[in-house]
Amino acid sequence: MDSGVRVSELTLLILRIGFLVALWVFVFFVVYAVRSDLFGQRVRKLPAPQPASTPGAQSFLTSAQPRLAPEASQDIAPADGTPLRLVITSGDLAGQELPLQGDVITIGRSPDSSLVIQDDYTSTHHARLEVRGGSWLLRDLDSTNGTTLAGSRVSSPVPIPLNTPITVGATTFEVRR
Repeated sequence: MDSGVRVSELTLLILRIGFLVALWVFVFFVVYAVRSDLFGQRVRKLPAPQPASTPGAQSFLTSAQPRLAPEASQDIAPADGTPLRLVITSGDLAGQELPLQGDVITIGRSPDSSLVIQDDYTSTHHARLEVRGGSWLLRDLDSTNGTTLAGSRVSSPVPIPLNTPITVGATTFEVRR
């Protein structure tokens, strides 16, 4: 006599199907997580940029170059009248210079950022430069890889001294006169 428990064929079939469904759900979540890590969030596409209206004007509206938003129009300059500029010192955009205009400049991979940086270490909305009390402050926007000022990680808004390296992802830049 067989003293073991007998399981019906229907029960075995249901267990097999349940195991396969659980396995495929697991595979789906793994693929989704890998896709999210590699490609980030989906962002909406903006219409193609229009060429600069002035002959010889430099346009920063290509995807390979940084871009300042057109709504940033008011210059915030030091007391001596010299306009400040953002100089990219390393990374894919090294050598680019942008005037600091307006009172907020957002930095990230998103096309709606004021300064668009396309690299794997920059978050969609990574950091922000903003004017408070007449001086520029740097704020990290809870980015994955963080933002550093002179090698120190930024955890709260900090004033930006001139000629001090700021690192966002694989790009380093400085505020200069």
